[in-house]
Amino acid sequence: MATLPPSASEIAAFDRLHPQIRRWIWEQNWSELRDVQEKTIRAVLEETGDVLVAAATAAGKTEAAFLPVLTRIAEHEGGGLSALYVGPLKALINDQFRRLEPLCERLDIPVVRWHGDAPAGAKAKVLGNPAGIALITPESIEALLVRKPEAARRLFGGLEFIVIDELHAFLQGPRGLHLASLLRRIDALADKRPRRVGLSATIGDLTIAARWLNWEDTANVHIIEARTGSPELKLQIRGYEEPADVDFFDIVESDEPPVRALDGIGDHMFDTLRGSNNLVFGGSRKMVEAITDRLQRRAERHNVPNEFFAHHGSLSRHARHEVEARLKQGDLPTTAVATTTLELGIDLGSVVSVAQVGAPRSLASLRQRLGRSGRRKGAPAILRIYCRAPHLFPESGPLDRLRLDLVQAIASIQLLVERFIEPPEADPANVTVALHQTLSIIAAQGGARADTLYRAICGTGPLSALSTSDYAELLRAMAAHDPALLEQAPDRTIMLGPEGERLTTSRDFYAIFPTDQEWRLVAGDRFLGTIPLFNEVGPGSILLFAGRRWRVETVDEPGKVLQVVQHRAGKVPLFADQAAEPVHDRLVAQMRNVLLENATPPYLDAEARRMLAEARKTFLELRLESCRLLPEDEALHLFTWRGSKANALLALAFLGAGVKAWPHDVGITLEDTSLEEARSLLKHMATTPPPTSQALAEFIESFETAKYDDYAPVSLLRRLWARDHTELTRMLPAMARAVLDAVD
Repeated sequence: MATLPPSASEIAAFDRLHPQIRRWIWEQNWSELRDVQEKTIRAVLEETGDVLVAAATAAGKTEAAFLPVLTRIAEHEGGGLSALYVGPLKALINDQFRRLEPLCERLDIPVVRWHGDAPAGAKAKVLGNPAGIALITPESIEALLVRKPEAARRLFGGLEFIVIDELHAFLQGPRGLHLASLLRRIDALADKRPRRVGLSATIGDLTIAARWLNWEDTANVHIIEARTGSPELKLQIRGYEEPADVDFFDIVESDEPPVRALDGIGDHMFDTLRGSNNLVFGGSRKMVEAITDRLQRRAERHNVPNEFFAHHGSLSRHARHEVEARLKQGDLPTTAVATTTLELGIDLGSVVSVAQVGAPRSLASLRQRLGRSGRRKGAPAILRIYCRAPHLFPESGPLDRLRLDLVQAIASIQLLVERFIEPPEADPANVTVALHQTLSIIAAQGGARADTLYRAICGTGPLSALSTSDYAELLRAMAAHDPALLEQAPDRTIMLGPEGERLTTSRDFYAIFPTDQEWRLVAGDRFLGTIPLFNEVGPGSILLFAGRRWRVETVDEPGKVLQVVQHRAGKVPLFADQAAEPVHDRLVAQMRNVLLENATPPYLDAEARRMLAEARKTFLELRLESCRLLPEDEALHLFTWRGSKANALLALAFLGAGVKAWPHDVGITLEDTSLEEARSLLKHMATTPPPTSQALAEFIESFETAKYDDYAPVSLLRRLWARDHTELTRMLPAMARAVLDAVD
């Protein structure tokens, strides 16, 4: 009796891999493939659609994607690259290159890093003989399409796969819109559409991510979600109140009393983090510098080697790489104090704990950061959140008395346990990206017709929110600008105008995010990093940078170089303000629940417990469980317990009624408005049809938030804002009724 060969579904995922890959797995001493790897191998090798892999940090997502992709492309025939790996960070690309290079060598598959800091020789070799895999940033894709369009066609024409790492980083923001447009342009160059494999550790709504991967055929995206058990979580939230005579916003440590809250935070960090590898997320670059300075000064006082280092985007690449290398090698205890620069998936080895100064504003970010700890088998994840608050005086207002930073930290932990992750928001940068891509395509092709440009940029995908009339208005504005970005030939071909040529030939064109003009800080012959040019500096100025204190010796004005030497005093330089991350409705609602509850979380230290009790007492005394309107001097606080977007819209509605209003995290504040006036306005809002979002848009002073918005017509920016806020505007009467019901 004949034995039938096993069907594809009966062949083990491991056995479907290339023999050299199987040998490599044996040599790594893997006892088995992880569940997410088994499923991804089958999806890539047995199916033809796109694949979305969502799994925790260190769950093996990179291998899950590349083991089957390398198996498939090992026998690739024809010219051009076989696969493209797109990563959001150069450091992440370098890290993945080190992981992939040995395996690619076994398979005789060329692999090259492609970004601004990567070796030029390796890139030139691939340009001469395109083959294998390129690990690339969106900005380098842009540069290839603009500067070397024919080479881009040779490189991308035979692509089989595009792997997008840290996909959640591209689901919102101008960079995500930019990459989505670049992928459409690559599709147009390829012989057939390359399959896309998306990898991410933190995605709330997976269908949103699937749609981003394949806008035209979302149903053809195979979603693989790993539901592995999380490590044990050890957690503490610590509270710190500033002394009575300290400015809350003065964050530089002084040698004179009193002891500031940040000094106490520095003491605790120094005592608990020394001797191991840790990450501290400080939020802003200014806060990162203030914390690192404290930790390094404590190391000097105790006469011990320093193991605390700053890590943010203004530091030199060399300085950042040194910190990353120390963490990864694990030979020396290292604590990196960072902004978001270490949030994404760079391999940092075994991190014992994660700390954060200030409450998380995003559950997605918190989950991503926490995933850095507890990666060793059997090791717990350790999280510390440090919350500081201003000193309370008899005249202190309710927003200070409610200790909202501490309450938000507790609410974040509760939602973390519930596995809530906020979905990505629509991004207002679509006009900037459409303008940028218009210039890019024309620069690459020499010219194009308007209908061709519209189909290439806005046909499908996130930019399809722009209608043909919207895009025509944008083109007219670009042509009308003085000097012109665009010009039109008699045959209706659109070409670059003088300003368009200037923009597309500038070095910062390839990035969709703005770049500041900056001073370069140099100590001897060592480049330290940069600070924005708007800092007023001169010989004798004192700066705090890279966790150390510096005195400016000389200023090279034409070269924008500051020569500095170390000094004992210092102040934190000014950095460009970053817009606060919006807070989701669900997080603010949970904050209210925290204030309503009686139970005290066991993970609070004594001071945090005292501050929470104080906040709950204030909440009850002010009757905020039922009252939503609260006077304070000449102002009136309106508590919506809604998120940032809803509060901003309600503030606009009051502006439309002639009342000065500004939003905060749990509501809005009205200026020079009595309780009776506010009630009257709320009753009007609750009982009459809401204003249109177009009418509310008239009260926004500036829509120019993205890099090239200054070139766009304000009428278009206003109209698109109105479209995005249409549904929320319709909810204004319900928001007003919710406040009135509580008041009455």
